[in-house]
Amino acid sequence: MSTEAANMTSSTGGSNTVSADVPVYDNRAAFADELLRLAREDERIVAVCNDSVGSSNLVAFRQEFPDRLINVGIAEQNMVGVGAGLASFGLIPFVCAASPFLTARALEQIKADIAYSQHPVILCGMSPGLAYGELGPTHHSPEDLSWLRALPGIDIVVPADRRQTRQAVAAAARHPRPTFIRVGRFKVPDVTTETSRLRRGKFDVLRGGDDLTIIAAGTLVSRALIAAERLRASGVEARVLNAAYIAPLDIDAIRAAAFETRAIVTAEEANVSGGLGAAVASVIGELPAPARVPLRVLGMREFAPTGSTEFLLGHFGLTAEDVVKAAEDALSHG
Repeated sequence: MSTEAANMTSSTGGSNTVSADVPVYDNRAAFADELLRLAREDERIVAVCNDSVGSSNLVAFRQEFPDRLINVGIAEQNMVGVGAGLASFGLIPFVCAASPFLTARALEQIKADIAYSQHPVILCGMSPGLAYGELGPTHHSPEDLSWLRALPGIDIVVPADRRQTRQAVAAAARHPRPTFIRVGRFKVPDVTTETSRLRRGKFDVLRGGDDLTIIAAGTLVSRALIAAERLRASGVEARVLNAAYIAPLDIDAIRAAAFETRAIVTAEEANVSGGLGAAVASVIGELPAPARVPLRVLGMREFAPTGSTEFLLGHFGLTAEDVVKAAEDALSHG
């Protein structure tokens, strides 16, 4: 675990992610920097977007490689089809758009042209979850993990910080396969170290513990670490798993959590129907009775009201304090 993660404390009793002295970062910047670096090394890398050069942080890419950026306009279904066509000719397309429009409007094309046809397109869902804040449910994408988990043959990556974002982009470029990368906009602290390595289909153990396991993804990982620190103060040692890969799923890590700890809590900036929590529940449900430990799934269950991303995360019970409460409740029923 990084020094920043180890020292995370909330400044307002649990709602905030970190204290003011811990730096936070927009993962889109890390995405843009890494994509540009890789494009300089490999001329096969191209970008495709839906009139979202600015919001996808592709301005520098367009300036340096104007002939390698294809802007299809507001036509997401065409955008995914163009990406599949480019991939079929040996190029490495990074198809970038706001996650709600990429995954909802073009879901049929993602299914047929990418997952089923196995064209190695890298789908980049920008500003996912509740990141658009006051723009409301039309711009939120809590459903993207649920929709894409239903499709076999596509990797789903949810980086927890800027380092994992860079590693996810690099891995997709070096070993192209159908992939969805959830590129966060809501600023988060570093939770991984310089030596941490993103491994396909594996959770990252950020903290050990034998009492309880917290499995979190994306923006919720830093909050899970804060919750673990607070639980320690009450004598509970919580294991924290960073679920950067939702697919392939780290079944071994989930099984180990069920057999080795007394309860599991999952936390995600996504809909609980079909997301990380549902995936964990499906694994636990197939285990023998002694390993079917209490499970609490934190996430969204309804459309959001109007408010900032920070407000909405609190509204849906996605603060560090909410993770602590869920853990205590699960342990009390174990």
